[in-house]
Amino acid sequence: MAKILVFNNDSDRMEIYYRNENESMPYNTNGTLRVREFRGSSKSNILWTTKRTMQSWNSQRYIYGRAIYVGFAFKRPYEGRSWNTKSTLCRGCV
Repeated sequence: MAKILVFNNDSDRMEIYYRNENESMPYNTNGTLRVREFRGSSKSNILWTTKRTMQSWNSQRYIYGRAIYVGFAFKRPYEGRSWNTKSTLCRGCV
């Protein structure tokens, strides 16, 4: 069971939801984004997002017309991502 914190931009309040892995995310239409997809490979039981993010997901999913792979979109930087430590714009950086 995941604890999901959603910032509601309309009311300027944080909302708390408790959902199982195969339930849809709050503010998600037609069950197109499940909690397990949103979590990815993160081990955290606390997930957070905003209402506007979920509404944007709904509109993009509708426009695209089929499943969208979430991948690393919602992952925290220290959870297994590989980052290039040097900026690609900095040529002489140490």
